[in-house]
Amino acid sequence: MAGESLPEFNYPKDVLQPLLSASNSSSLQQALEILIKNSRAAVGRAELASKNILPTVLKLVESLHHASSQEYLMQAMKLLRNLCAGEVANQNSFVEHNGIETVLTVLRSAALLSDPDFGIIHLSLQVLANVSLAGSELQEAIWHKLFPNEFFILASIHSLETSDPLCMILYTCCDGKPGLAIELCRDPGLPIVAGIIQTVASGNASEDGGNTALGDKVFSSEQAFLLQIISEILNERLNEVRVPNETALCVLGIFKRSVSIVDFGARAKSGLPTGSTSVDVMGYSLIILRDICAQEGLRELKKDSVDVVDLLLSDDLTDVILSLPHDLEPPAIIRKTLKDSENQELNLGSTKLCPYKGFQRDLVAIIGNCAYRRKNVQDEISQKSGILRLLQQCVTDDDNPYLREWGIWSLRNLLEGNAENQQIVADLQLQGSVDMPELARLGLKVEVDQNTHCAKLVNIPGSYTKPVERVGPLKFMGKMSIREPQLYIQAHHTATFTKSKC
Repeated sequence: MAGESLPEFNYPKDVLQPLLSASNSSSLQQALEILIKNSRAAVGRAELASKNILPTVLKLVESLHHASSQEYLMQAMKLLRNLCAGEVANQNSFVEHNGIETVLTVLRSAALLSDPDFGIIHLSLQVLANVSLAGSELQEAIWHKLFPNEFFILASIHSLETSDPLCMILYTCCDGKPGLAIELCRDPGLPIVAGIIQTVASGNASEDGGNTALGDKVFSSEQAFLLQIISEILNERLNEVRVPNETALCVLGIFKRSVSIVDFGARAKSGLPTGSTSVDVMGYSLIILRDICAQEGLRELKKDSVDVVDLLLSDDLTDVILSLPHDLEPPAIIRKTLKDSENQELNLGSTKLCPYKGFQRDLVAIIGNCAYRRKNVQDEISQKSGILRLLQQCVTDDDNPYLREWGIWSLRNLLEGNAENQQIVADLQLQGSVDMPELARLGLKVEVDQNTHCAKLVNIPGSYTKPVERVGPLKFMGKMSIREPQLYIQAHHTATFTKSKC
């Protein structure tokens, strides 16, 4: 608005004079510019709250809306948004003077236009988003005014600019309120969620340039995006979120279907997301399954309750997970060892490549979590020659971060309390040796029988071996952060409530 002169209008003195006085200016345009600048800081908002300026701004918004003065209306909405950013006195005044209905009137008019006014919609939602942070009473008031019709109209606009504050409002209103969350996840709330997912997913697809591989014609970008969000939330809140058995089986079904579609002939260039819808669907469904299996190892099963891992195993989870590492090429260090070895009997002849960096690691993670204190799983993996393959995962690999850690963890779970599996490892003939500092820290070392060439673990004299009985399933060994809802203040500031993966 700098350098651009706005036309002046005649307004009642009870609207214009308080604004001119508070800004020490002589025109409405100048007053709005000064007040917007002052209200960006907490001290400025507090000072304007002491002057009870917010009711005047609401009256101005009503007048400008009726006068169809879009330039002034934009400025007035920016001021209103700033005033409601974290200032309790202004937020209370907003409710007392029917601010929600005033903003909704402006919002409806802008959203129902044949060519929606995204600027006004964006600012109106930012106002409500800031107000929604004031407490449950205001959140419920906003919810009952907008759900479901207004939310549906806004979600149908398909604009990334407006979906951000809309998501913040929904998140803030539903957080800690199971009843509202249930409403959103049932008719008529689901079309709202679907509209937002379509908007965000289409925006991500545009940034990726639109992959048109075979698998991407089977799965949609919306499905990949939804699985990504679910995987992030589950990983972040592993001890809080409970995945229903039906959902777990559904995810396994999605994973099976994606495996049959993904092209394993190209070496991965990146981790998730890859830009390929089919690969992302497979990867995120695999990660969800990994964390579901970790959940079951962390919680105590109630009497007569169904173990979701046993349910997944009954639907061929083990067969699917074990068949993939068998077909995938081994880690780079193993490939080099086999290539340099004179003994070619161990040639694995793998033809499949990891479709994303970390795929092999995630497969090993599921094996480890499923094998935790489940002898039936330990035995099944052993019977299907999975022990040797798992031993080969206890190495570092640039294409699979944390592969060695997951491999050691999974091998530990596979051998714990299982004498038969321990004997299989003990009977393996040693072809070479490698330093294992992890064993040394546990007070263990490898000794080789010179006659039989069999390896065995023994205690290092004078060391203490730490018990491992209390170790439980692991989730992803990385970092995950959540950005809480932020205040909307600056004119072009974007805040987000969504989860991000480090």
